[in-house]
Amino acid sequence: MAKGDFFMNEKQRLESNQVNPADKKSEKDYSKYFQTVYMPPSLKDAKKRGKEEVSYHNDFAIDEQFHGMGQGRKFYIRTYGCQMNEHDTEVMAGIFLGLGYEPTDSVEDAHVILLNTCAIRENAENKVFGELGHLKALKRERPELLIGVCGCMSQEESVVNKILQKHQHVDMIFGTHNIHRLPHILNEAYLAKEMVIEVWSKEGDVIENLPRARKGSVKAWVNIMYGCDKFCTYCIVPYTRGKERSRRPEDIIQEVRHLAAQGYKEITLLGQNVNAYGKDFEDMTYGLGDLMDEIRKIDVARIRFTTSHPRDFDDRLIEVLAKGGNLVDHIHLPVQSGSSDILKIMARKYSREHYLELVRKIKEAIPTASLTTDIIVGFPNETDEQFEETMSLYREVEFDSAYTFIYSPREGTPAAKMQDNVPMEVKKERLQRLNALVNEISAKKLKEYEGKVVEVLVEGESKNNPEVLAGYTEKSKLVNFKAPKSVIGQLVKVKVTKAKTWTLNGEMVEETAEVK
Repeated sequence: MAKGDFFMNEKQRLESNQVNPADKKSEKDYSKYFQTVYMPPSLKDAKKRGKEEVSYHNDFAIDEQFHGMGQGRKFYIRTYGCQMNEHDTEVMAGIFLGLGYEPTDSVEDAHVILLNTCAIRENAENKVFGELGHLKALKRERPELLIGVCGCMSQEESVVNKILQKHQHVDMIFGTHNIHRLPHILNEAYLAKEMVIEVWSKEGDVIENLPRARKGSVKAWVNIMYGCDKFCTYCIVPYTRGKERSRRPEDIIQEVRHLAAQGYKEITLLGQNVNAYGKDFEDMTYGLGDLMDEIRKIDVARIRFTTSHPRDFDDRLIEVLAKGGNLVDHIHLPVQSGSSDILKIMARKYSREHYLELVRKIKEAIPTASLTTDIIVGFPNETDEQFEETMSLYREVEFDSAYTFIYSPREGTPAAKMQDNVPMEVKKERLQRLNALVNEISAKKLKEYEGKVVEVLVEGESKNNPEVLAGYTEKSKLVNFKAPKSVIGQLVKVKVTKAKTWTLNGEMVEETAEVK
């Protein structure tokens, strides 16, 4: 499993998609999918063709976190242009098969459709845009379908702009250099709420005014900054996403106002490390607290932000959050470990004491605050005593829930070079013990909701039962209840009848609650 705040942030988005964070990953062996290849890019042949080719193919090791992504899904690739494009299609087909997808020769039953394009003639370009026009109806029928444009055309700025303006049903645009990133691009497209564009460009750009093709009209994600400068030793994000760069406040405020006007009820401000927002501004002193203070005046029922870094979580932000209103009192605050020594090796740049002091400040200013966190167990050289420090910190803070992970090295990070002397069975045992504590406290916290009335933002039908609706409270608790479909997208009052480990069951007490 991949590590780092970025991945955890994605886990949160998964949860917001009504996926239970306690769900166990399937134990199925996916290795068989690597034994069959569709028109195979052969490593053996590649070696004969010279070094360049081999190093290129070395990039195609599929990250563990993506194994089985394509289970039950089919892919379709339409190729335009020359043999190089054909070769690229073969490589992409190989990757799709490695991910567990099945090939199909019909767009009708495909789950992913890629148009691999050519830029030589205008005629080829027109064909692609014509095809995108046809696929629009298909996307309307099946919103879960992923449509991607790749190849040579996608590396032209004018083409990308045209797709952004005229073909907002496209989910992914990536270039010829980015083919090896296909699992990441697919993963991002499944989880993202906007178009995934990955064509190599210089680091440090912040592109504004791009139209966004958002799915749904209840919750929206707004990027406020890109990149990360923290360089935690286990995390690849600073290397892949570049340096911290903040969007201008006026652009963000305008986007949030626009979303409010469209009727969105909840907005989450996103960044690899949202607390560092504004630190790169040279012309003004303006941070996340200042931004939140302005955004809270906009007529949106709920405002959240993620992912936080404890090191940058300042008093100004706490002061603003304490004003309440539409600023929710649920804060995701990744701690990663309860041991100061491990935090030091992780390069988190805060100690256990610093973190606990921050929690104390938050709880003092916002007595109703609920905290969730991320924890890595089994970091290289973690002792039993250090793990116990994580357990005692968890008990002391009493988090509402946590995303927990066994440490796994990411190639290219400093931690990957550390000698890991913690056996896997010890790591697993620690994770088990931590998860038992997480479940115990989560269940206890949820128990307190029984008999209480909560405000729920109704997102849609429950994944398990279409007769039941599901939505989240301010504190991000998933509530299932029976109600007419007409309340989807509304804020409603629900009386909690039963608390489970991760979710609440209830009954609606009135049709709609007044929007704050």
